Amino acid sequence: MNIAMLGSGFIARFYADSLQAQRAKDSLISVYSRNIEKAQKFAEDYKLSFFSDSMDEVVSRADVDAVVISLPNNLHEAAVASCAKFKKHVLCTKPLGRNAAEAKRMLDMVEEAGIMGGYLEDLCYTPKNVKALKAVKDGNIGKVLWAKSREAHPGPHSDWFWDHEQSGGGAMVDLGCHCVEIARNYIGKEIRPVEVMCWAATQVHPIKAEDSGIGLVKYANGAIGQFEVSWCFRGGMDLRDEVMGTEGTIWLNNFLRTGFEMFSTGKGGYVAEKAESSSGWLFPVGDEVHELGYTNMFTDMFNAIENGTQPMETFYDGYIVNAILDACYASAKSGKWEPVQLEVWRGDQTDDYGSNFNSYDDDHYLIKTEILPNGEHKLILKHKVTGEVTAKNI
Repeated sequence: MNIAMLGSGFIARFYADSLQAQRAKDSLISVYSRNIEKAQKFAEDYKLSFFSDSMDEVVSRADVDAVVISLPNNLHEAAVASCAKFKKHVLCTKPLGRNAAEAKRMLDMVEEAGIMGGYLEDLCYTPKNVKALKAVKDGNIGKVLWAKSREAHPGPHSDWFWDHEQSGGGAMVDLGCHCVEIARNYIGKEIRPVEVMCWAATQVHPIKAEDSGIGLVKYANGAIGQFEVSWCFRGGMDLRDEVMGTEGTIWLNNFLRTGFEMFSTGKGGYVAEKAESSSGWLFPVGDEVHELGYTNMFTDMFNAIENGTQPMETFYDGYIVNAILDACYASAKSGKWEPVQLEVWRGDQTDDYGSNFNSYDDDHYLIKTEILPNGEHKLILKHKVTGEVTAKNI
């Protein structure tokens, strides 16, 4: 498959590295950048046959099968419009839009054009998340009650991220989009997000947007998704997830402390994304591109195009994430629970998911079972009619 890259900056290089890594039969052949010198440099670095500062010129070429968007948030809609016009499958970096209205227009474009819209939500594809998600789907931890995702680092690399108008927000739209979608995957994408409560603040940086945020997303089945995001965290990039179910728990540390530690006097160079120092005790990542999910993500995307199926992350998912984030911004402003406004919902329509209570017998619920120090097994029971709580040793 021949691929055109729109954008030549930081994320474009991560994407290019992963595209040239796992599926060797795919070829990155061309690049667009608003800056022709950067386009030329990118083409030279990755040995591409064509570069241009005209988006339509790159997208419309007959030898291009799919387009990867790695542009600033405010340019996503125009890039998707170009792909739709020339009927090219499109893979767009996160967040899909600056808000749900933009994301919905992009979703409509790809569906009307009959092309695939893949949402490049890389952190859903990290090796640990992929394996943990399979464990959840296999029923290993029962029904998911609570999913928490944290991303925090010293702030983004590019200047446009810090501009509220170009990015559409701050840390929540930049990092919260990852966290919201990770939690959706664990809770179940078919479960409707209902309302959110969110706090956001500009704690450190002289910007209009928030540099920190915490949010709770309530789902129709009673589950809670929680996110913690910050551009104020010092010491690297902290990516952690926790999932609590009725039958088990999962803890993940994807990046900061993964069992690879190194001491250096500082004579080396690059260590890992968002690392703030090249001296002292450092925490490199073995295969950074793979550990961040890029190779798994692109493999899924291009397999879907070949097979005529949908990838794990689609433009529809990107739209749902933007709608949740819109509610988060509304809640941070109002200080109240705010509803998630969904113009289109394609998931479960039920409002009755039943209870999570386990029955011990016809008359009692089982609250808890445990083994005492003397080896006895103890049960805590609640009578279904009277509500009396009792203990029983067995």
